[in-house]
Amino acid sequence: MSRTYTYFTALIGVVCAYFMIRLFFFTDLTTRTVQSDVIQGALIGFGLAFVTAQVYARVKATKVNGWITMYGLGVPGGGMLFRAACAQLFPGPVNVPEEAMYWWTNSDKAGRALNGQHDYIMHFPPDGLPPNDAFWSLTMGTAKNCFVPNPINRYSVSDRSGLVPNADGSVDIYIQNSAPAGHESNWLPAPSDTFILWLRVYEPGRAILHGTYEVPPVTEVK
Repeated sequence: MSRTYTYFTALIGVVCAYFMIRLFFFTDLTTRTVQSDVIQGALIGFGLAFVTAQVYARVKATKVNGWITMYGLGVPGGGMLFRAACAQLFPGPVNVPEEAMYWWTNSDKAGRALNGQHDYIMHFPPDGLPPNDAFWSLTMGTAKNCFVPNPINRYSVSDRSGLVPNADGSVDIYIQNSAPAGHESNWLPAPSDTFILWLRVYEPGRAILHGTYEVPPVTEVK
């Protein structure tokens, strides 16, 4: 969640609170009309619903190493508020956890916004790739969640894209705007400005479902 979006949510909350206090305590009841009350009530209700979903999304989300996920995502019967909270952080169709788990991040290990002006590495230790019974993928997106045009037409990397492991069995994924010399097979092209990363694991393993697996951070290369 971007800082701008957080400020926008806070602003809506403050505006709603202001109008509620003004209506209940500082408005002459004799001057109010049904039409104005209905309009203001609808606007305030919409604003409060939006702010409530945003706050609840932050309560239910799990953030580790800069990666955000939600457990129980897509499970039927979670309630209207939980479904609204899920939609704030994970828009679009999602599967139940047994079918797929999702993470996203727009910040590096130090909490700074991901930006193509810098080079990054995701280091998976030996046997540290996301456990699954199907496959996993790491997808690059612009700040508006669009694919990033690049010279090799690569928009994601995965366990099926030919990643080359290091000598000790670990895997490094190079996330940067220009190709890393000698590591092109493990390159995920980034735009020249801010971007978002999405990690999807299909038929995730027990460590993921139980919350014990941690996605490694995105580390800026000094």
